[in-house]
Amino acid sequence: MPGRILLLLGTKKGAFILEGDAATRGDWSLRGPFCDAWPVMHAVGDAADGTIWAGGGNEWFGPAVWRSTDRGTRWTHSSAGLSYGEGEPPIRAVWSLARAADGALWAGVEPAGLFRSIDGGMSWHHVEGLRAHPSRPHWVPGGGGLILHSLVPHPTDSRQLWVGISTAGVFHTADGGATWQPRNSGTRCDFLPEDQRYPEYGQCVHCLVMAPGMPERLYQQNHCGMYRSDDGGRSWTSIEDGLPSSFGFPAAVHPRDPETLFLLPLNGDSAGRYVPDARAAVWRTRDRGAGWQAMRHGLPQRDAYFGVLRQAMATDPLTPAGVYFGTGSGAVFASADEGETWRCIAEHLPAISSVETLVVPG
Repeated sequence: MPGRILLLLGTKKGAFILEGDAATRGDWSLRGPFCDAWPVMHAVGDAADGTIWAGGGNEWFGPAVWRSTDRGTRWTHSSAGLSYGEGEPPIRAVWSLARAADGALWAGVEPAGLFRSIDGGMSWHHVEGLRAHPSRPHWVPGGGGLILHSLVPHPTDSRQLWVGISTAGVFHTADGGATWQPRNSGTRCDFLPEDQRYPEYGQCVHCLVMAPGMPERLYQQNHCGMYRSDDGGRSWTSIEDGLPSSFGFPAAVHPRDPETLFLLPLNGDSAGRYVPDARAAVWRTRDRGAGWQAMRHGLPQRDAYFGVLRQAMATDPLTPAGVYFGTGSGAVFASADEGETWRCIAEHLPAISSVETLVVPG
């Protein structure tokens, strides 16, 4: 396994990089802020060549995707093509990035839509089929806006992609984005009248991830529950029994075991959206959601009034797998043993929007 691990952090005031030795995952050094301190919603990297992309923006800056080919020393950015066109709503920010199997880049934006780049992020084109879906006039903003925040590419078929939109639900394409199908059967909308709580679309999905080695197995943290699908999202089964709350944002899969998933539940809308009882825990399942265990050792167990956003938890590909999360109060916690023990490796950063890992040669 290569020698260095990078934690790519998107924050309210730019991208940061925490770098450590992959062999020990002990000492970490912090670099940043990058991207001219723009708000960065999501930063991702390519392990093959070390390229890093960071998507962000706001109503003042507009949207852009930043790019570094030297592990964050120098950056360029482009917003070329990130527009719906004249007479359409302006794009506020890029919220999510993902690499397709053919090397293209996907970008999810606010207001919700999808863009694709085939030149490494230098230019973008609108994937019009998603916003052309008949349900589009009925999409409404969630608490954070109308955003496409989850991008889940198929690992080998570049024409397949799942997306999560708040509040429209999960959609899937099998033809590169020309046509889309809602994939929400079995996920509920507690905020709707009782006889309308299982609609075809309109769910407030918070996070969508794919199990390793099983493209048809998806996990979804929803505003109204935690779910698993074993058929590519055509149907969903609740797996929230045993969790302290049905509400949360982030979910992270194990890099090799499709049965193992990590969650960080919050206490819900009316209670402030912080960790339940102000005692931090990452909850782990080893049996695809049949049972859950609270992993607390090393995490604050009193006065922990922080939240963790939808893209702010990740795993690394090492053995044993590392697990990481960043808080809205600017702290980063790390586990090098699949959640058994934790320690704080950075604090006093701006509010953290996303955490991703990248392992590169030393």
